[in-house]
Amino acid sequence: MTADKVRVGVVGLGYWGPNLARNFDRLPGADLAYCCDLDEDNLAKARSLYPNAIVTDDYARLLADETLDAIVVATSVPTHYALGKKSLEAGKHTFVEKPIALKASDAEDLLTTADAKGVKLMVGHLLEYHPAVRKLKELVDDGSLGKVYYVYANRLNLGKVRTDENALWSFAPHDISVLNFLIGEEPQEVSARGECYLQDGVEDVVFGYIKYPSGVVGHLHVSWLDPHKSRKITVVGSEKMVVFDDMEADRKVTIYDKGATTTRTKFETYGEFVTLHFGDIHIPRIGNEEPLRVEAQHFVDCILNDEPVLSDGRDALNVVRVLDAMERSLRNGGQPVKTSDLT
Repeated sequence: MTADKVRVGVVGLGYWGPNLARNFDRLPGADLAYCCDLDEDNLAKARSLYPNAIVTDDYARLLADETLDAIVVATSVPTHYALGKKSLEAGKHTFVEKPIALKASDAEDLLTTADAKGVKLMVGHLLEYHPAVRKLKELVDDGSLGKVYYVYANRLNLGKVRTDENALWSFAPHDISVLNFLIGEEPQEVSARGECYLQDGVEDVVFGYIKYPSGVVGHLHVSWLDPHKSRKITVVGSEKMVVFDDMEADRKVTIYDKGATTTRTKFETYGEFVTLHFGDIHIPRIGNEEPLRVEAQHFVDCILNDEPVLSDGRDALNVVRVLDAMERSLRNGGQPVKTSDLT
């Protein structure tokens, strides 16, 4: 690594990897040194797009290159743990696409390995870098919404139907990472119910429930079998409510001056009563920065300046714990699972 450049290798050039390669290639603080994949068609595309990068199907070549500072793992989900582990053991700063692993124990192992090697471990929780989600976080943290009651997320579509993972593992990592980010706590208990309509053993639709220590709850609805394409997160507070709708071009965030509070009267005989208020609707201006570029830049900056990573190994572990626990709940008819019980 030079004083102002991080040499990066991207592994996995199928679905999401090309987007990562494009961004790291264009960052002033990064040098796209390697593009790695097992598919010759993908390699041919990389050769034409990035003539200055070494294009190879040999992952070991990246691990052995002492001048390579960082590896970005964007392969299929079942390979994330193994490839991420090898990268960390080779002393490389490592970026792994979500989810970082399929088991909480594997995610914890990656976190431990990164700490032992003294390198950065980052997971691709892209929405944490979205300007609209940053706005939601600002509203939660500065008290604009009052007391946060609950948060719910819808991530729905018709397609892409997968065979190697269910809708929970395919869609929910995005929203779980956002809920944890907004609430700022580690979930203590989860449950999930789902149904397999198109393939045996592969849930097409999942409804998830997350409970946090403060009493805030989160609800997830994920499905690839739905007439609507929806990417929406709603935060309900006592003073205001806010909606992030990623399908809207010019109205990403809408703040509703609506709320409900319970007030106790000074005369016990009258008990408590609920006060509702209805105010204006506000649409704040949201920046149009590409979240993936912001995410990639953050990874490079953290390496260059030796700063802590936002979506780090702990963040990744918390998300996988929720996914792991929800998977167990799915297999047990929706029975609640405490995340602390996962090993």
